[in-house]
Amino acid sequence: MNDLKHSSAKRFFGLDLMRAMAICMVLCSHILWIYNPDDGIIRQLLTLFGFLGVEFFFVLSGFLIGRILYDIYIKDDYNIKSALYFLKRRWFRTLPNYFLILIINIIITTSLGYSIPKLGLYFIFLQNGFSKMSTFFPESWSLSVEEWAYIVLPISLLVLSFIFKPKNKNRFFLVIVLSLIVLFIGFKIAYQINTKTTTLHDWNVSLKSVMIYRLDAIFMGVLCAWISINYKKNWKKFKFSFAFIGCLVMMFMYFAMGFLRILPNTYPIIWNVAYLPLASLSIAFFVPLFSQMETSILILKRPVVFISKISYSIYLLHYSIIMQLLMLFVNREKTSLGQLHLITAFYLTTTVFVSYLFYCFYEKPMMDLRDKN
Repeated sequence: MNDLKHSSAKRFFGLDLMRAMAICMVLCSHILWIYNPDDGIIRQLLTLFGFLGVEFFFVLSGFLIGRILYDIYIKDDYNIKSALYFLKRRWFRTLPNYFLILIINIIITTSLGYSIPKLGLYFIFLQNGFSKMSTFFPESWSLSVEEWAYIVLPISLLVLSFIFKPKNKNRFFLVIVLSLIVLFIGFKIAYQINTKTTTLHDWNVSLKSVMIYRLDAIFMGVLCAWISINYKKNWKKFKFSFAFIGCLVMMFMYFAMGFLRILPNTYPIIWNVAYLPLASLSIAFFVPLFSQMETSILILKRPVVFISKISYSIYLLHYSIIMQLLMLFVNREKTSLGQLHLITAFYLTTTVFVSYLFYCFYEKPMMDLRDKN
């Protein structure tokens, strides 16, 4: 969900496309709140879009921060100063937006007379740290996953490098990343042993959206970054083959598992332990293709880059603020289908416009301030 050095780094069209696709998937999933369709293929498809959109963000974020941190770790005498430099740039990129939108959400929610359970945890990204979160600012669950991944990886590199003093830093970086992936899959195994998940809803709120069980998704993207740097020839040569494998894995997950009735209540170990890592892996197989995708067709490139740039603002604003305020004035039972179409068009247009303003007058100035330091 976050860029490379915004002011100076070259933009990669394929990664912009990946980010734009992800935010569009998330937007489509939340259109459900306008139409509120009965359970059926449309609801299932839009829900799947929302799930995939966030998973794309996780792997993409891991890939981007992995390349940045790897470069810092390999080239420099990696120390506390190096780790803090990395964290400062990440926090300048993510925290100003998040805290401003959090405060706006608090003002709106309390002014409407609602209470906010465990509000303090939202300021340290632990609202979904070890258990399900409240319904306040629900999309923030994924931001806590990202923020803690930003802390865990550089700190792990710092502490373990100090303890083991590796001679081969390249290989040690890989070992750390693989160890973190295994560790957080291990937490899923512990969840499987200690929890009885009987419904998809329970799985969604108690596992999929809980930070301690999701950090491996980010580190899967970091693993992609290491492979792309160390195996450049194969990364380029097999990009279409990898994408084809990713398609096969996705087809199995989203069609074959349903056809075979591999559900949380019948095969909980698959859903609790294997499903989410498999989702991350399927997306990781697409990264070689997207990371090398370019286009000179401006009519295609410009909207993709535009949506990509404002994607973080869209993610923060689109649901808890714009959607929830809009739904205060819409009675779905008394609104015709044609009117709902107009409301949807208004919602999407407003979201993009407000997010663009937020990006221009707040997000980008914050990033410019970061680049001056």
